[in-house]
Amino acid sequence: MSGRVVVVAAGRSPDSEALAMTPGSSARKPHVVFTPSGRSGAVAEGTTVLDAARVLGVDLDSVCGGRGICGRCQVVPSLGSFPKWAIEATADALSPSNETEAAYAGRRPLTSAARLGCQAAIRSDAVLDVPPQSQLHGPVVRKSIDVGDIVLDPMTTLHAVTIPAPTLDERRGLAQIVIEQLGAEWSVAVGGTLPSALGGLHRAVAAGDGLITAAVRWSGTEPLDRTGSLAAVWPGVVTTALGIAVDIGSTTVAGHLTDLQTGEVLASAGRMNPQIRLGEDLMSRVSYVMMNAGGDAELTALVRDALAELVVELCTDAEADPEMVVEVVLVGNPIMIHIALGIDPTPLGQAPFTLATDSAVEIEGPQLGLPCPAARVYVGPAIAGHVGADTAAAVLAGGPHRSDEITLLVDVGTNAEIVLGSSAGLWAASSPTGPAFEGAQISCGLRATPGAIERVRIDPQTWAPRFRVIGCDLWSDDPGFDDAVERTVAVGSRSAAAGVTGICGSGIIEVIAEMFLAGVLSAEGVIAAPPACDERSARVIADGRTFSYVVYEPPPHREGPTITVTQNDVRAVQLAKAALRAGIDLLCERADIRAPQQVQLAGAFGAHIDPVRAMVLGLIGDCDPEAVRSVGNAAGTGAVRALLSGSQRAEMESVVSEIRKIETATEPRFQELFVAAMALPHATAPNPLLGAEIELPERTVAHGTDARRPSDTGARRRPRHRRSR
Repeated sequence: MSGRVVVVAAGRSPDSEALAMTPGSSARKPHVVFTPSGRSGAVAEGTTVLDAARVLGVDLDSVCGGRGICGRCQVVPSLGSFPKWAIEATADALSPSNETEAAYAGRRPLTSAARLGCQAAIRSDAVLDVPPQSQLHGPVVRKSIDVGDIVLDPMTTLHAVTIPAPTLDERRGLAQIVIEQLGAEWSVAVGGTLPSALGGLHRAVAAGDGLITAAVRWSGTEPLDRTGSLAAVWPGVVTTALGIAVDIGSTTVAGHLTDLQTGEVLASAGRMNPQIRLGEDLMSRVSYVMMNAGGDAELTALVRDALAELVVELCTDAEADPEMVVEVVLVGNPIMIHIALGIDPTPLGQAPFTLATDSAVEIEGPQLGLPCPAARVYVGPAIAGHVGADTAAAVLAGGPHRSDEITLLVDVGTNAEIVLGSSAGLWAASSPTGPAFEGAQISCGLRATPGAIERVRIDPQTWAPRFRVIGCDLWSDDPGFDDAVERTVAVGSRSAAAGVTGICGSGIIEVIAEMFLAGVLSAEGVIAAPPACDERSARVIADGRTFSYVVYEPPPHREGPTITVTQNDVRAVQLAKAALRAGIDLLCERADIRAPQQVQLAGAFGAHIDPVRAMVLGLIGDCDPEAVRSVGNAAGTGAVRALLSGSQRAEMESVVSEIRKIETATEPRFQELFVAAMALPHATAPNPLLGAEIELPERTVAHGTDARRPSDTGARRRPRHRRSR
């Protein structure tokens, strides 16, 4: 009997009685040690390495059932003296290479030092190394996304089985024959057949000439309690099962294609959510459904088309077949998930914001229009009406529930999700920040595209700005900047536009924080012009009844927009940051936490925020800037973790069930905190830790207004804070 070793999903433990079935005599049996696990034991002479690994509970992979086809059971013999185990390992510890190994031509090359575990027989004491690529639950190969340290525990496993030739006397159906062969050849108990397996069953058996690969999907939260179902079949031996993790954001839809057996991320891709054309933020899309008959179906069709296109793009990039995608994990905010599943989202547009379900949902891929006939889609659990599976996935990735330190996790987007707490308990809320942080509602704002200003520094003496744009490493005061940015943007963007085109979200944060530090802005967010004779006056221009700050004017010989920050821009950012800060402060109050010990900024926007400037703006409370870090696309990372491991799904569901939810929309205290948070950095909260990093302007009142006096020269940076280029 041969098969996959230590398959957690199958709920099987090693069978110690298997020793009795191996060949050998009553003489001393060879002692074998497997590294890096250190598992060891005596086995009968002539036992294959694969069978010895199974008996000893060693994590050695196999898909082809010991036929020497898949190449996943490779081991590397270690030669020499090993006093720790009292072993002298020699070159003849394993049987010589046989014809099967000589003819092996699988996708995983067999090096001169390696042996196929299913073919090599143990002759004497041996020390055998199981490389990471041969470990079913081995280290994850990381590519473009870091999933951290997890044990691979896929919910779908592959098993090659032999199907006997049909006869007229056979009374069993083909699916039942496959199920019984899985039990006979793999000791895998399969309880039924999913519809996705039936359509191609006859074709697979005929094309495979009696040898097929069956995909078994496991259900259940604990490995030993899982039950299996026949999910798909393919002719011959198939060694790769694919999975896709997708984060459906209100702005972007991002996905990662992975090899479920290795954990390797094969491709990553993203695209704009096409629903944007029907509403910039979540509530505007709910309003669209309310105001337009059939609006819900239109939104559903848009996002499902985007998902299908994303699947095709990922598979094309990895030169993979969508039919080999057997697992999909979807996360997103509740409104996005409701729309994707075809559920009316309008109850989430008004109190009490009732979810159709807060539990995880499983559905077949074709039901969502995905070009993956064998795929099962797992939709993560939601936390509250406006805190969804994307936040649950971010928690899984960021791990605040695994830490004793008080952690603040913030995913900044059109709707900011906030989680606060530690292993002692978590609190969660959302704040309606709107699209200002993504460049919308800003006069010269745009999303993160080539040519968008992303970094800004302002001289406190002259108010002259210098900046850097996406796609160019030079700062605006570096020689050759204008030529470089024209070339970079013309190549990097599909549009005809070139040069400096606007300000993206991270640039908005920085320019307003720098305007405050330099004295262009008062603590109340008022742009006040200096006297006309002041050299700084060239940077501030009249704009109706208010003023605007000029960030960039194209050189005389070049065309392009003049980029300014208007008083309305400042107000839009103040409203967004006050909503976020009020949500954070409310959670701190309700959790009785004075301040977090570490801050995790999630999402594409969070990845590019300068922590000090974010604190100057008052986006987050006072803390050590060194404790603020980006965790990247935490929702996508958590989704990949849930894709690769059923145990991770169980952990996510367990954590979500314990999170305490605060609904900011119905909390009277939220409004009070919101008003106080409008000021820069804050109307009342002290900032000693930020003040130790960078010197903040003193709050002053000018001639009956809240604006800074024109004579102010702005902030003086403390020497220990190095201004970045």
